[in-house]
Amino acid sequence: MADPQRARKMADRIKEVVARRLDKGLRDPRLGFVTITDVRVTGDLQHASIFYTVYGSDEERADSAAALKAATGLLRTEVGKNITARLTPSLEFIADALPDTSAHLEDLLAQAQMRDLQVQQAAVGATYAGDADPYKHEDEDEDVDGTAPSGPDARV
Repeated sequence: MADPQRARKMADRIKEVVARRLDKGLRDPRLGFVTITDVRVTGDLQHASIFYTVYGSDEERADSAAALKAATGLLRTEVGKNITARLTPSLEFIADALPDTSAHLEDLLAQAQMRDLQVQQAAVGATYAGDADPYKHEDEDEDVDGTAPSGPDARV
């Protein structure tokens, strides 16, 4: 197993190389506006998972995924020329779920804020179901008529 720091450095280098190559352009018209978000290399430096996002519709995302899969060999050759390793790692492109996850979280936060406003509006004219202060206090040991309580529950 390689040094984790070396794996991180290789992942950063692969990210730069692939992003630069995609910026120069591939001859595939299916490729849309692709952003490389992260690269993870296995401990033995044999496999690199490249996470990407695509700006556009679901159809453009699917087309870009197909274009990246078709260009994997070309990109692996480019990576092999630009890294200092004995073996060139295999590349796997994975669509990053970060934009979808963040959109879902924003929707949940908006729903929570709306529910908070509904609860706040409902609490404006609300009153307590029982006494405002349901706890017994020291000065309330006497009954309403001013005498000490009597019977089995009375304290001595």
